Amino acid sequence: MNADFIIDFREVSIFQGETPVLTDVTLQIEKGEFVYLIGKVGSGKTTLIKTIHAEIIPYKGHAVAAGYDLRQLKTKDVAKLRRKMGVVFQDFQLLSDRSVHDNLSFVLRATGWKDRKQIDGQILHVLDKVELKRKAQKMPYQLSGGEQQRVAIARALLNNPQLIIADEPTGNLDPETSDDIINILLDINRQEGPSVIMATHNYTLMKKYPSRTVKCENNVLSVLNNEVEIDFDGLLE
Repeated sequence: MNADFIIDFREVSIFQGETPVLTDVTLQIEKGEFVYLIGKVGSGKTTLIKTIHAEIIPYKGHAVAAGYDLRQLKTKDVAKLRRKMGVVFQDFQLLSDRSVHDNLSFVLRATGWKDRKQIDGQILHVLDKVELKRKAQKMPYQLSGGEQQRVAIARALLNNPQLIIADEPTGNLDPETSDDIINILLDINRQEGPSVIMATHNYTLMKKYPSRTVKCENNVLSVLNNEVEIDFDGLLE
């Protein structure tokens, strides 16, 4: 087990029921690294994310995430693993009947925080990271789509994760707002140090902000090491 890797998969096979989705996956992501995850719908991106998040148990191979062996993970340790990860969804998934502050407070209390001052302090801290400190009392419907996604990123940061999984975080946003969101994720990655896995179809952003890229295709995960291997023009067709 290499302590420098937040994700260490070697010859991992992942099934949905009896159907193989990804086979012989070898993927190592270093602590503090930013990685794009690409592939067509149905190629296995979501399955890989669910495996890292311990929603699917790998069928075989060496599969370690955030220091936990996913094939040997005990039920009592699933919550501990997930506290080391923050997830950002395409559709925000905010509680519509609660303010921004109460959305975040709900998550902290659900993960064991009890002291009100500490909760309030952590909420202000993460909202400051996404430049929404003044919007703590707003309701989700009072925010733009980009602001809602910033709240979702703040929510992912609440428990100081080692890994952020961003699943199509710009999928519902216009180009300018998408630029803002990826810059926030990149800044958090550089300043705070959590690794980031960003699943995306936004190849324009990838070209503008290049980083290591892995691709799901034909039940296989490939690592694309540079722009020469990424046919952006073909992807954009």
